[in-house]
Formats: sequence, structure tokens, C-alpha cells
Amino acid sequence: MNSSLIDPARKLPVRRIALVAVAAAAWIALYNLIQPLANWLAYSALGLQSGSRLGESVAFFLYDVPKILLLLSGMIFLISILRTFFSPERTRALLGGKRQGIGNVLAAMLGIVTPFCSCSAVPLFIGFVESGIPLGVTFSFLIAAPTINEVAVVMLLGLFGWKVAGLYIASGLVIAIVAGLVIGRLNMERHVEDFVWQMQVAGAVEGEKLTWSDRIQRAWDSVKEIVAKVWIYVVVGIAVGAGIHGYVPESALAGIMGKQAWWSVPAAVLLGIPLYSNAAGVIPIVSALMEKGASLGTVLAFMMAVVGLSLPETIILRRVLKPRLIAVFIGTVALAIILTGYLFNLVL
Repeated sequence: MNSSLIDPARKLPVRRIALVAVAAAAWIALYNLIQPLANWLAYSALGLQSGSRLGESVAFFLYDVPKILLLLSGMIFLISILRTFFSPERTRALLGGKRQGIGNVLAAMLGIVTPFCSCSAVPLFIGFVESGIPLGVTFSFLIAAPTINEVAVVMLLGLFGWKVAGLYIASGLVIAIVAGLVIGRLNMERHVEDFVWQMQVAGAVEGEKLTWSDRIQRAWDSVKEIVAKVWIYVVVGIAVGAGIHGYVPESALAGIMGKQAWWSVPAAVLLGIPLYSNAAGVIPIVSALMEKGASLGTVLAFMMAVVGLSLPETIILRRVLKPRLIAVFIGTVALAIILTGYLFNLVL
């Protein structure tokens, strides 16, 4: 058959799917090259000493900037594809249609089994808001998803046993639910940036028939739009985290959290907020702190602050939240974590 007789509309999806496959292969290749390339740039090209504070900070920055931007782009693309299969009405029926308390519980439990990290905070937030899910329910998910990490649960189970792992899960769940309920009761929708409300819903409209070509195009449009709005916040947040990563010694953290003074828990939370790591990454520090005499409740509060209130994530969220809502978010979660730390120190 003459190729000129083939319907162009039938050829287009094949071309786009092929491009997506090539892009996915390139994404995987680039992701695997980031670590060795960052080390080469920091220690060979720039001549920094391996193990030095400056060297560690620069290598961290050179590694995490492309890593987070790649993860952010990939996460946005995948989430946007998934959202095309669910209309706002369906999503609202799952979460937004429930009473606020039930919605918070469901959102927090969904966050436990969902492997999202801080890099997905913006696309997740926008997707939830666009789908009509209440603000407080959205925050319950955003708090639970990074705070309760399945890898961290396994590592805690192996290092400290099932009681500590269970306390970690239960406390993270309670914090996510309570914080979401508080934020929801305050009716702070006006403190979400205006562009979030103005964005067109990228999910499928009820009754709308989308081809794979449509889904891929919508996902690509979402990647371009969101990354263009948040990339500078990502770079600034990682720069802050890199400086702290290289220049804050572990011994100083252990010295503060090893004391049994009443202020050790809030001090641990304040120290944890600016650090940059996920739950799995901070577990080795938790183990070292415990070996140096830090109390369990204080260390768990520190870990939850690192993963649930990280400064880089807060900076990234600034693109979609106004300062007052960010302050309420940080204050509510920090207070819940501090109370949890005191409770653990009291009963364990």
C-alpha cells in the first residue's frame, strides 16, 4: 500500500509513543550517569578534595539538582498520564466526596503506600486541587507520603524491632490526619497561589474520549508548564540542603539530641527542618545518633522533621502556597511532631 494513503491521524500516536520510549530510555541513561558525572565534576574537573566539606557540598549539589529535576519531570509526566484516566468527578467521589475526617484518613493511608517524595509535592498538590479535593485532605496526603516511607519501615524493623517501626507508622499517620484536619478547618484556600486555581484541569472531562496521543500531549504540556514555574525553587532548595549536608557535623547533632533536657525534642525538630534527605537516607543517621545516646523519641522527631518538613520541599511548595499557609503548615506539623517526640520519650 502506498504510504501516502495511510491516515496521518493513525501514524501520529505511533510516532509519539516511539518518542516517549526513546525519551524514557534517555531518562534512565541520564539518571544512571548523574552520580559518576557529579563526582567527576566535583573531584576531578574542579579539583576539590573528596571528603572535604566543600567537596561534599558541591558534589551533593551537582548530583541532586539534575536528579530532582529528572524525577520531577518524570513524576509530572506519569501523574499527568494517570490523571487523564480519572475525571475530576471520580477523584472527588473517592476523597473529596467524603466527610472531611474520613477523607483525611483515606488520604493519609493512601500516602503511606504511595512512594512519593518531596520532588512530587507540586504536581501532586496541583492535581489534588484541580480535582476538587479539599485543601486539608490534600495536606494529609502530602504529609503522609514522604513521612512514612516503606524503605524506612523495613530499616527500622531490622535495626530496632517491630515496636519502633509500628510507632513510626502510627505516629506519622496521626500527624498527617491531625495536621490535615487543622488546616482544613482554617479555610485557607485563599492562601493558595492564584495560578493553581486558574490552571485548566488536565484530567479527562466526564464523557470525553482521549487517545494515547492526547494523553501524551497533555502530560508533556504539564511537564513544560510546571517545571518552568518551579525549577528555580528546586535549585535554591537543594543549594541550601547541600550547604548543610557538607558543613553540619553528625557529632553536633548527636550532642544536642543526646541530652535529656526538655528542649531536646523541639531542638531536634528545628535541626531536622533544614536538612535535606528522605526517610531511608536519614535512617543511618538515626542509628548513629541512637548509638551515641540520643533518646528514641527525640531521634524519631528529628527523622520526621527531616522528611516531613524539609526546607527544600517547603521552598518548592512556595510556588503554589502563599507564606501564611506555609507558616500554618510548618507550625501545625512541627507541633504534632514535637508532641509525638515527648510522648515516645515518656512511654519508652
